[in-house]
Amino acid sequence: MLTEQDISELRALKSRYEKPQAILLPVLWRIQERNGWIDDAGMNLAAELAECTKAHVLGVVSFYTMFFEKPMGRHHIQVCTNVSCMLRGGNAVYEKVKDCLHIGHMERTPDGVFSLEEVECMGACGGAPMIAVGDTFFEKISADDAVSIIETIRTSGNVPAPKRFAQLPDLTREAI
Repeated sequence: MLTEQDISELRALKSRYEKPQAILLPVLWRIQERNGWIDDAGMNLAAELAECTKAHVLGVVSFYTMFFEKPMGRHHIQVCTNVSCMLRGGNAVYEKVKDCLHIGHMERTPDGVFSLEEVECMGACGGAPMIAVGDTFFEKISADDAVSIIETIRTSGNVPAPKRFAQLPDLTREAI
């Protein structure tokens, strides 16, 4: 849960806003950062700090897909399968990651190291297909590249630095 310092910082931030409800998203981010997800106690604390109802907090948590209502893996992998990524192999990347981890959408591995989410657009259409491991984005990635990243995390415990993977074929009209 939040530390006294966290709560002090959030109260200082709240004082900048005209309405206390404006602090809700930063509170939820901090709770998720500390706990890995937002549980019932976290929602109660968020409601108290933002001076709103728990029902309002639950509405916000369930609306935004970046907030988790259940424990996720230490390394949360998001695979984009929206149009740009789908056209450049995003579904194959998702299937390979799913097979590699033996888990499905919004599930986590039994050891709690990984969780997987199929997402609708992460805003990197120019770098499609792409995945995110936590806050680290990997663009122009192949299914084998994704497995390599997972293996690096398994062996080292760390997310490798993003790099530009092999150039995919140019699919613009001029190239056809």
